[in-house]
Amino acid sequence: MARIPRPPNLDGLKQQIARHRQQNAGRRDGQFVRETFCLPREAARVKAREWFDAFPKAAYWTTVESWRQTDTGDIEFTMRRLPTAD
Repeated sequence: MARIPRPPNLDGLKQQIARHRQQNAGRRDGQFVRETFCLPREAARVKAREWFDAFPKAAYWTTVESWRQTDTGDIEFTMRRLPTAD
């Protein structure tokens, strides 16, 4: 009977991503403005809503680019938008 391999350890990848995010915090990649937050679930919803209200999706292409739940239960997420509306 064949053994099913265990999933790979992703600690090194997580550390590399965290280092990259710290080094690139506040930079504009391409033409988008990105900001990353780490907040409790309800505060995260409020912050995302603030972005959508201030920068409407139709004009700024505002979106939640990525999100994850941390070990502490907080939500880490990155908001992305265009710097100006056309």
